[in-house]
Amino acid sequence: MAQPAWDDPAGDEANIRWARGLWNAVRPFSTGGVYANNLGDECDEPVRDAYCANYARLAAIEKQYEPTNFFRLNQNIRPG
Repeated sequence: MAQPAWDDPAGDEANIRWARGLWNAVRPFSTGGVYANNLGDECDEPVRDAYCANYARLAAIEKQYEPTNFFRLNQNIRPG
């Protein structure tokens, strides 16, 4: 049986197939967004997806209160 985490590279193909199959099964029930706290060092697009319509408002707040983007080592919203 496949599992969500594994150590043995021999299980890569089966486990990746299982994870993709699970995602395809639950995708129709998804909002399409992502959870911001589960992001790593991705580019801007996943962060925008996480905040959806609120991203522009948050970028404006960043511009007003944190224009130098000093606190950028998280799931960053760049100052708008």
